Amino acid sequence: MKRLSLWRALPVAVLIIFTAPLLIVLSSLFGNYSENWFHLYEFVLLDYVSSSLILVTGVAISVFVIGTTTAWTVTNYNFPGKRVFEWALILPLAIPPYILAYTFTGLFDSYGDANNLMRSVFNLNNSQVFFPSVRNIYGAIIVFAFTLYPYVYLVSRSAFINQSKSMKEAARILGMNQLQVFYKLALPIIRPAAIGGTMLVIMETLSDFGAVDHFAIQTFTTGIFRTWYGLYDIQTAMQLASLLLLTVGVFYMIERNSRGNAIYTTNNSSFSPNMEEKLNGYRAFTAFLICLMPIFIGFILPIIELSVWAFEVNLAFFNSKFLNTSLNTISLSLGSGILCAGLALLINFSIRFKPGTLVKRFSGLLSIGYAVPGLILAVGIVQLLVRIDVLVSSLDIVLTGSIFGLVLAYLIKTYALANSSIESGYERISQSLDDSSRVLGSSGLSMLINIHTPLMKTAFLTSVLLVMSDIVKELPATLILRPFNFETLAVSTYIYASEERMLQAAAPAIAIVLVGLIPIIFLSKMIRSSRLGE
Repeated sequence: MKRLSLWRALPVAVLIIFTAPLLIVLSSLFGNYSENWFHLYEFVLLDYVSSSLILVTGVAISVFVIGTTTAWTVTNYNFPGKRVFEWALILPLAIPPYILAYTFTGLFDSYGDANNLMRSVFNLNNSQVFFPSVRNIYGAIIVFAFTLYPYVYLVSRSAFINQSKSMKEAARILGMNQLQVFYKLALPIIRPAAIGGTMLVIMETLSDFGAVDHFAIQTFTTGIFRTWYGLYDIQTAMQLASLLLLTVGVFYMIERNSRGNAIYTTNNSSFSPNMEEKLNGYRAFTAFLICLMPIFIGFILPIIELSVWAFEVNLAFFNSKFLNTSLNTISLSLGSGILCAGLALLINFSIRFKPGTLVKRFSGLLSIGYAVPGLILAVGIVQLLVRIDVLVSSLDIVLTGSIFGLVLAYLIKTYALANSSIESGYERISQSLDDSSRVLGSSGLSMLINIHTPLMKTAFLTSVLLVMSDIVKELPATLILRPFNFETLAVSTYIYASEERMLQAAAPAIAIVLVGLIPIIFLSKMIRSSRLGE
């Protein structure tokens, strides 16, 4: 019974650890408010709110339009390049918004590469600007829209695929053209799924620090960072973080509710798969452009610019500092990935070994970390570690400023990714294997080591790779929690960009993108296998 109780207690214990930093942040709302808080409240807080509202509204509308339009195009029409676009439309996910922000600045600043090229082509003088500046909130909207629209594209594509052909044929008989079928019939049906994807984008936008900081936009994340490091007012920074956390929590609940209501298929026997309409001429060219544009802006253009920067420094970036930074990133992401995947494996096994509604509910709450901004996690973890250090001061152990806090942040932030792969792997293991093992007298630990672990090798490896790719891109939590003189590729890219050393930022940025392509490869395989009729 003791072993069983331990398996039951595991998800609860992990949940307490995962939520402790968030509860500490929220508790700041009930503490004292300093003069800095009242100053921010009177002069700056409204700017944080208005800028964040404009940003998320613009991004939400943009990703909804781009995501649903491209998804409808690749699922309902047959045109040159369609098979490539099906999976290529998710490529921008490999590029973090802050890297796209850096490349856009390098391209479209007054003396950026794009403006310099136009001056040379049209023989303009150096004071003339062909492209407007992107260092504003509208530039930020473009950056987030073209890096995050795949969240909406993926769910919308899946929803459109599952819509009945007969339903659309009935609409055409009633006199609807394709545009009317899209807006009046197909889009309303898949709206819950598309809204769920849009909510994920909003949470990512609110969580971002690198892009908005580079564009000098006053949002909650930049405000928290400046209050922490500029004013050295931890309490006020936590209070700002609390407001952001509550806001993200609202969108998280909307996303969960949208996901639960995402019923977009036909459940009766008359269901028949969707059929593609063959496009020719200008219609095929239009569909081609609709799909090409987001890929070009969100992936191809930044890759070209980063490659140009890398060649301009004649591979001088390939030095000991770059190698050390890469080694730090790989070792940290790999170690955290193995820990996170192992934790997900243990928790899923505990649910399977001793099933129960309460245990399952607790385990489900562990995935909430993916919705929490890295900056908020960092603020809460710093305070948690400070309090632990005070309690264990007699043991001469100092956790604050160590690698422990950074790894903890990664575990909380990426557990949902690891868990999705492990859960999928467990669905393929028959319950009869467990029953047979119990009959033979195997304990829980023996069953885990000898039966489940060998069968879960592929899922475990996938989980590790997914977590690694996400950790490599993580910036705000790493920036705050990293030990002194410890740099990762994301931090190195941020430092170079903040110093306007764009050429030097190219190498770590390219490395981040290459690692970010790992989950894209998995997703593209899933997309190819999900094609209708294959």
